[in-house]
Amino acid sequence: MAQREPILLPVKIEDLRPTQMTVGFREVAIKRRLWRERAERDGPEFLGRHEIPVLKGPKDKMFVIDHHHLALALEQEGVKEIAVNVLADLSDLKKREFWTFCDNHGWCHPFDDEGVRRDYDAVPTRLSHMKDDLYRSLAGELRRVGGYAKQETPFSEFMWADFLRRRVKIELLEKDFNKGLARALVLSKTREAQHLPGWCGPSADD
Repeated sequence: MAQREPILLPVKIEDLRPTQMTVGFREVAIKRRLWRERAERDGPEFLGRHEIPVLKGPKDKMFVIDHHHLALALEQEGVKEIAVNVLADLSDLKKREFWTFCDNHGWCHPFDDEGVRRDYDAVPTRLSHMKDDLYRSLAGELRRVGGYAKQETPFSEFMWADFLRRRVKIELLEKDFNKGLARALVLSKTREAQHLPGWCGPSADD
């Protein structure tokens, strides 16, 4: 694969393809609200500063590798186009080769809303077809309240989501999300979570 400089260009959001199966719908709702608060004030400037990182894949399709929640929120708010940053041109690869390459580089997350790995064919072809994972929303909210630090590790929020999936009952989240969040905050400071990216639990002297 030839190395290329990043290419910035506008694309239709509806044409973007995800590299993951789920998002947190609560997270998307938050980003929709934030967009509405600033759309009239500095919407164009905001979009100019938040280009979506993508890969150019088979049949020249653009595959999102980060900011899925933002892209989906903007689409739901009626934004038609957004700037993308083409990080790599993989259009010469066959479909299976493309997904294997992405997987090996941490550029895709083919896990369903129960945290089960699926075949690449199960990844939806449109952002709007991604399913809700309540634990991904929990992981996002946990980071905002100081449960862990933001990291550049690919799909770090999903790592936290899977950790919480096994320790916080879905019934609790569906009944009282804030109680589930309180439980998650306690869990985030335990030694059980120390392997996760951004862990900021007790110091070694505690």
